[in-house]
Amino acid sequence: MTYNIHPIIVHFPVAMLFIYSIVKILPLKKWFPKVAWRDIERVLLVVGVLGAFAALATGETAERLIHPNRQLVETHSTFADITTFIYGALLVGEIAAVINAKNFIYQKSWQWVSTILHFLENVFCDPFFSAVLALIGFIAISITGMLGGVLAYGLSADPIAPIVLKVLGITL
Repeated sequence: MTYNIHPIIVHFPVAMLFIYSIVKILPLKKWFPKVAWRDIERVLLVVGVLGAFAALATGETAERLIHPNRQLVETHSTFADITTFIYGALLVGEIAAVINAKNFIYQKSWQWVSTILHFLENVFCDPFFSAVLALIGFIAISITGMLGGVLAYGLSADPIAPIVLKVLGITL
């Protein structure tokens, strides 16, 4: 027998990525300059993205176990994929930054890898661009969570849900 563990798994990465976005968007670095915010951001991002992949996998199982409104499930799944992609891109930039800082690329024949890593770091670790991506990710994860709440509890769980569903063109 297969169990639906998606509702158990999904809350942890949502919390980690939600907190990551808050840390990235708010000027906490200015308010608390002695805190190692980059390390905190990286831990939140790694744990959150790994958890998001687990949530995606368990979501596929949940989709086969329960058979709610197909349009709602597909939209929830699409926003979950978008959310994971956005935070995954931010994580790729951070991984590139770590590799670049450690100078792992020594040989001349591997300089093209170093060029790609520097490009990824420059794009996804840019303070403005990464904050914009974190904001977009925050919006996407909020919509994903709201749609998941509608799947689990119906429209009565969230007063904003009917408005969002109407904007997205989903009818129940």
